Order: sequence, then structure tokens, then C-alpha cells
Amino acid sequence: MRIALAIVCLMCAVSAAADQQPAVRAADEAAIEELVARYNAARDQEDPGAIRSLFTADADQLVSSGEWRRGREPLVEGMLRSSRNNPGDRTLTVETVRFLSSDIAIADARYEIAGAATRQMWSTFVAIRTAEGWRLTAIRNMLPAR
Repeated sequence: MRIALAIVCLMCAVSAAADQQPAVRAADEAAIEELVARYNAARDQEDPGAIRSLFTADADQLVSSGEWRRGREPLVEGMLRSSRNNPGDRTLTVETVRFLSSDIAIADARYEIAGAATRQMWSTFVAIRTAEGWRLTAIRNMLPAR
């Protein structure tokens, strides 16, 4: 009898958790999309403090030129340099968010820099949940094949 009762309780708990998961997942997806939007705004404003606050200390970025920036400070310096060298209106549009676990997600975004020569790329963001909330830990920028 106790075993049957324990099984019923466990099934109810699993069912309740499953019912809550879509709402939690939707909130996390929105938080990641907002994180990418904050990244774009920080780049537009060329605000090193705002950029820095979005990343983990060991974050890295592989950019379309092949430069690999490793660590938060090289990321900040490289992003500011890139913004100065490639002026234009940056737009990041998140197309998909996929969760590898409840604390790790991948967001794929269309990335466009509209200026004298418009550039269209893809960016993949890897985000992790930290004690401070979602933070970026990796970015990969890719030019589409021609």
C-alpha cells in the first residue's frame, strides 16, 4: 500500500512539473531573446560596461574574419573595435532558441549591419544560467555560403 501511494504521489509530482515546464521554458526563451537584444543595444551604444556585464568571464567569440576572442576583456575590446571599423545599424533577429538543459541554451539569430555595404550574417549565441541570471558564454558569427 505504501509503495502504491508513493508511486501515485511521484506520478502527480512529475505531472505537475511537466505542466509548469512550458511556462518556465517560455520565460527562459524570452529572457534569452532579451539578453541578445541587450547585447545589440550595448554594441550600438559602444558601452564597454554594458557589454562586459552580459558575458561570463571565460566567454569567447569566433567572428566571421576568423579572429577568435577569448575572455571577457578581449571580447569587449574586439567588439568596440569592430563597431568602430564596421559602422552601420546592427540588427539581430533571434530565429530559434534551443535548450540543451534547463541552464544552457543556444540562440540562432540573423545578423545584419546596414551601412555603406550591408552585411548579412548568422550569429549563434550560447547562454548559460548563472546566479546573476542568463549570461552569454560564446558567440559564433558566420557569413552565409555564396
